[in-house]
Amino acid sequence: MADGAVRWAYEPGIPDGRGTVVTVGTFDGVHRGHWAVLQEIRRRANATGRSSVLVTFDPHPLRIVRPEHAPPLLTTPVEKKEILAESGLDYAVFISFTETLSRYEPRRFVEEVLVGRMGVSELVIGYDHGFGRDRSGDAETLRTIGNEMGFAVDVVPPVASDGDAVSSSRIRRAVSAARMGEARAALGRPYSLRGVVVRGDGRGRHLGFPTANLKVSNADKLIPPPGIYAVQGVLRSGPHPGALHVGPRPTFKGSPPTIELHLMDFEQDLYGEEVRVDFIEFLREVQPFSTTGALVDQIREDVEVARAVLDREP
Repeated sequence: MADGAVRWAYEPGIPDGRGTVVTVGTFDGVHRGHWAVLQEIRRRANATGRSSVLVTFDPHPLRIVRPEHAPPLLTTPVEKKEILAESGLDYAVFISFTETLSRYEPRRFVEEVLVGRMGVSELVIGYDHGFGRDRSGDAETLRTIGNEMGFAVDVVPPVASDGDAVSSSRIRRAVSAARMGEARAALGRPYSLRGVVVRGDGRGRHLGFPTANLKVSNADKLIPPPGIYAVQGVLRSGPHPGALHVGPRPTFKGSPPTIELHLMDFEQDLYGEEVRVDFIEFLREVQPFSTTGALVDQIREDVEVARAVLDREP
């Protein structure tokens, strides 16, 4: 490989001689605005007999360019692939974002990646799209390059939620403030995280409310703030209603912060299983209790409130 070339995460190139309809971006969260772009390239590809292609990056570009400003992830690569599997796209191409790639000028990126590797005939982007070195490429830049290289460029307008444009940064703010309903409306689905069930101290079972202790392996994942939440736990066997504790356990001095999932009316051992947690509603902040009995009473109340919240879910 020549010095200065992109290092590809997977075998590069789309095997399609008819040309492709492409979109490109980080797509963190794959929210409703992203989904509008994905469905537009799918619609155009179906109408023209071409392949629909998403080009995205791992890690997040800011992790390389300005790591001190890199945001926590709404979707890890594994989560993003799971969501994209439902999009109906023909291809999702994950490119390893490197310092070399960060220095590409827009024209070079288009020529080498979108034209040379993806065979782009139509490029569809979101209204706030920017790419290339220092995000210097915008819609007008792309239209100029497209006119020269023979592909069309179209922009999908913003999608609104509660009167404001949906964006990844807006969803991060909502999740960070435990506004799970706002995040859900913008995402088009509940905010979620994945964790592997690990052994805990067994205290929940002794209190009469067994919990699964979750270890989130990706350190870049955005974790909602400490509190008690009504959630759905999604196992291999399917979804189950639950209540989730995130953060410290001040009633028990010296106990480390945890993510503990209690599944209602569920007794199976989940050790070693990966569980997805869908956040439905924030219930209350974490608080200390003077006695174990007072804590048990509060947990019982939390579970009943969570059950009522989840019973209202469609």
